[in-house]
Amino acid sequence: MQTAEEVEKHVPVREGEYGERVATVEPGGVEYIALRERHGKPIDLLWVWLSPNLEFATVFIGVIAVAFLGLSLWQAAAAIVVGTLLGAITHAVLSSWGPKFGVPMMVESRGAFGFVGNILPAGLNAFTASFGWFIVNSVSGAFAIQALFPSFNLPFWLAFLVIVVAQVAIATLGHNLIHVFERWAFPVLGVVFAIACIFIFINGHYNSTSQPVPGGWLLAFTAAFGYAVGWNPFAADYTRYLPPNTNRRMVGIWAGLGVLTSCVVLELAGAVLVTVANTKWGLTDIPTAQLQRAMPDPIYYLTLICIAIGAVAANAINIYSGTMSLVALGIKEMGLTLRQRRAVLAIIAGVIGFVGGIYLESKGVSEQYTNFLLLISYWIAPWLAVVFVDYWLRHGDYGDEHMFYDPRYIRWQGFVAMAIGLVVSVYLFANSTAYTGPIAKNNPQIGDITFIVGFIITAVLYYGFNLGLRKQTAEKRAALGSRT
Repeated sequence: MQTAEEVEKHVPVREGEYGERVATVEPGGVEYIALRERHGKPIDLLWVWLSPNLEFATVFIGVIAVAFLGLSLWQAAAAIVVGTLLGAITHAVLSSWGPKFGVPMMVESRGAFGFVGNILPAGLNAFTASFGWFIVNSVSGAFAIQALFPSFNLPFWLAFLVIVVAQVAIATLGHNLIHVFERWAFPVLGVVFAIACIFIFINGHYNSTSQPVPGGWLLAFTAAFGYAVGWNPFAADYTRYLPPNTNRRMVGIWAGLGVLTSCVVLELAGAVLVTVANTKWGLTDIPTAQLQRAMPDPIYYLTLICIAIGAVAANAINIYSGTMSLVALGIKEMGLTLRQRRAVLAIIAGVIGFVGGIYLESKGVSEQYTNFLLLISYWIAPWLAVVFVDYWLRHGDYGDEHMFYDPRYIRWQGFVAMAIGLVVSVYLFANSTAYTGPIAKNNPQIGDITFIVGFIITAVLYYGFNLGLRKQTAEKRAALGSRT
């Protein structure tokens, strides 16, 4: 029967002493976490995934559903709940793998994709996390700072810079500081956002009429799913330090519940906010400023402060996991230690994200944000298909895990299945303002089902490419034993 101690003999183990220290740069990069360094409890995952969603980017999902897709409140609520629930379930499953394997999510992904093939999902994740989500959340935090000081006419770039510096500093220090920051931010964010939501729900107009755009419900459903599932490629990053004997079911429950609760409540509040009297959602209107129409000024200003804090909470996670995905691409020493490498990549991501955020703000936030959410669902769904089918075929057994770090470990099946599923589904079914596929163009009422089609195509292909793998793994488990 294999043990975690035996795995340490076959894989690179994270360098340095870290323990539960906070005020230090986390040593290492994407290596296996040794038993002596394991710590934490399953409930820690609740705070980790509640706090980063308590921000205006979450609220804006509901705004999109009603203000721009024309759904009624009840239609929007259904799309939000179903889409978020689906993304939270997959997040729960992936989070539960962290204590078992002791490696980041994009390193575990190498088991299905191989070392080289994993460049596809790891590269996409590095882009969407380090730059895409970074920009989206930073922009909402900058809007909050602008609205907080209206008399100063604070330029967007300066407000944006304040947010960027804070979140890069936290992400640079690493895992333990992120856990602590999310835990201490939650009471403040939770109380203020709860009060703000109460005022929004009280002042909403629930009988407002609407005229949905063709396929609007499915577009809103995909946006809600895209937001929730966007956390999936980070899942094991924040559970890999937990001891291997941790109750993995509870790890998944707390992680999934954190995503589900925070996203559903704030997205519903965003949908209702659109119906509050005198709110405006034009291209020149500051979205965060519309909150003032729904609540007393003291609550409004507290909410703006918490929006800025929430943006930092979200992007500390995005930058940290995004830079680990960059390291997981196989980036070598660069003349730096692993500790320095991850920290430098975090700073570089912050600089690039700052420039990108300035550009996004000039192009109109709502349309670009919707396209970004759709894009996330497009690539994550095929990636999920590969890792879930592979995990099932292998009975969750990756042996001594040496394959996660072996550059000679090649698997074409995952890369090909994901690439075909991604290209075919996007080409035929994508329904964004950036690109609309022929099927979506001729049948606008279907909205956007790209991620569903991509998942199915990829899952079927990957299973077909690996006939016999499940039987082979079962025979090997029976002969050698396995960790469960």
